[in-house]
Amino acid sequence: MDASAATSSYKDIVLFLATAGIVAPLFRRWRISPILGFLGAGVLLGPHGLGALAGSAKWLSYLTIDNPAEVAQLGDLGVVFLLFLIGLELSWERLRLLRVYVFGLGALQVGLCGVVVAAASMALGLATPAAAAVGASLALSSTAVVMEILTEQKRQHSKAGRAVFSVLLFQDLAVAPILVTITVLGAQSAGAVSPKLLLAFAPAAAGVLVLLALGRLALRPMLHSVARAKSEELFMAACLLVVIGAGLVSALSGLSMAIGAFIAGLLLAETEFRHEVEKTIEPFKGLLLGLFFLSVGINLDVTLLFARPAPILSMALGLVVLKTAVVFGLARLFGLASRSALEAGLLLAAGGEFAFVILASATANGVMPHDEGQLVMVAATLSMIAIPLLAHLGLRLGGRQVTPSPIPVAPAAAEGGAGPHVVVVGYGRVGQLVGEMLRRHQISWVAVEREARLVELGRRAGESIYFGDGSRVEFLKRCGLDAAIALVVTQDDTDGVEAVVAVARAERPDLIIVARARDAGHAERLYVAGATDAVPETIEASLQLSEALLVEIGIPMGLVIASVHERRDEFRKTLNRPDALGGRARRFSQSGPDRRT
Repeated sequence: MDASAATSSYKDIVLFLATAGIVAPLFRRWRISPILGFLGAGVLLGPHGLGALAGSAKWLSYLTIDNPAEVAQLGDLGVVFLLFLIGLELSWERLRLLRVYVFGLGALQVGLCGVVVAAASMALGLATPAAAAVGASLALSSTAVVMEILTEQKRQHSKAGRAVFSVLLFQDLAVAPILVTITVLGAQSAGAVSPKLLLAFAPAAAGVLVLLALGRLALRPMLHSVARAKSEELFMAACLLVVIGAGLVSALSGLSMAIGAFIAGLLLAETEFRHEVEKTIEPFKGLLLGLFFLSVGINLDVTLLFARPAPILSMALGLVVLKTAVVFGLARLFGLASRSALEAGLLLAAGGEFAFVILASATANGVMPHDEGQLVMVAATLSMIAIPLLAHLGLRLGGRQVTPSPIPVAPAAAEGGAGPHVVVVGYGRVGQLVGEMLRRHQISWVAVEREARLVELGRRAGESIYFGDGSRVEFLKRCGLDAAIALVVTQDDTDGVEAVVAVARAERPDLIIVARARDAGHAERLYVAGATDAVPETIEASLQLSEALLVEIGIPMGLVIASVHERRDEFRKTLNRPDALGGRARRFSQSGPDRRT
């Protein structure tokens, strides 16, 4: 292969990686979603940006994407992975708890906004199928950008935040049916409802049935078999196989790959592998989604903004005003105060990432003319760029104090359990007994275990248990660490226990952490790592043997129990004494959380 050709083939990859390395950190520092950065970078690196100037300045060709089609093909996988993760998030329990707001407020928002936008598009001369595609695409908002802003501003638990989350949840659910409808409409040259249109759904329905059957029968056994191998590389390969394999089955049936991935995510949402799969797929999703928005920016003809500024600006402004008004009215109808309703309306006012997916699908299937599709995409992009400003305005108008939401939301870890919950890391004999005692006192709990056999046993017993490594903080957070009142570590691996305690303490300085220790020396190390309390097996066994012996030889039970408790407290104070643990412990005791002795 020619050296220059080989270099050229890698240039687009290098440009994307350089963009990701610069854009993502820079925009996060500015507290702006990196999605907007990737869109802007795509415009800059595309044929309508620096590419337009490459004829007069040859060196600019080195900063231009040469193969937009290849970038777009890889970027499409970002949407596939995004829909897979959305499917993982949509547990049936979460939908049940939020059903009034998801299927009430969310459905009305998508329906009303879609109908009004479609009617306006038809009034401007678009055909009915194209107008329907525009209405469906612009009715949706940006889940990625809006939820990131709510999280950064700690507004996700406010009244407006919960209402916005519910609407976005329904919008995510609506994407798959919208894409199916556009695919089927594209297959009909006339675009009218007929018996043939119903027959066009047959391959799609067959593909969905195949996915459901394969998912029910094969997904959990396959992942369980891979988990038994205890190989992160094999588990990652299995996760990628599930996402891409489900997408290919969907594509062969005439649907999009994203729909198949979404169904696979839904099937895995109720399994013990949910959080581990989510953590494994997340980096791929982030990178490929960035590539998707880069490809959107590359294909975005921003020169239209200068050629036809009036219709594009009017469309963007009209979209923001329309969606704000609709969401405000519906939110008031569902009991939200005026300020919260206005804040929710402003957060949902702009277009979203799925507008590009739906419009691209409509254009590719012949439902939407290319030129009109480009105009709508530019208008949607302008509205997305305004999301941070709209969110800031909503924050000012909605008030800075977070009001607890009236919408019932289950703790993420407890999957529907009410009240406080505890995370139990390790589900062996000790962890099972701890869980039983928590249940007796009516405290919700979720277990984490990396032994696939124990996870399967726990699931069969109806326990809330997930497969994964508790020493990774991202996995613990997905299992509810942020909302937990306590963490109990019952593993018999000494190094593993210390790793779990350290990462949990770094993430939650206020958390109660009780850990199982092998002996006194191990307990000392756990206190240094940040444990609130450490229970050495050797000391506890000795105390219980002593208790049994003293009772059997005739010492009164009350005196024996009192002496055992006294000796246990002495051990605890000795092990947790700063001067007994050296300089590291002294430093931790001065800067770390208060401990109960």
